[in-house]
Amino acid sequence: MKIAITSSGPELKSEIDPRFGRCLYFIIYDTENDEYEAIENSNIRGMGGVGIQSGQMMADKGVEVVISGNCGPNAYRTMNAAGIQLISGASGTVDSAIQEYKKGNLKPSNQSNVEPHSGLN
Repeated sequence: MKIAITSSGPELKSEIDPRFGRCLYFIIYDTENDEYEAIENSNIRGMGGVGIQSGQMMADKGVEVVISGNCGPNAYRTMNAAGIQLISGASGTVDSAIQEYKKGNLKPSNQSNVEPHSGLN
């Protein structure tokens, strides 16, 4: 299973980026082989629709779960439509989030947790 974590850097020891659509990196971690890839977020400087575009990127990469600090309603709807579960409210390092997810300590959110365009601030 592939999970994606919003990250402030390209390493597992990087801090979770609290923004989804405008995060600096996505760390895509494969739970089956314990390998990961860091993807620089090309949507970070977009004028609008970055949550939707980032959600679509996750779907295109075959991600099943996204872990982030925050996620707006448009991104949430995009991922929900693609069958991607969102876990919001995450903080700490990417590695710690992965470990907590593997232990079953992180539960999916059933809605967005911030207003539209909140990542601009």
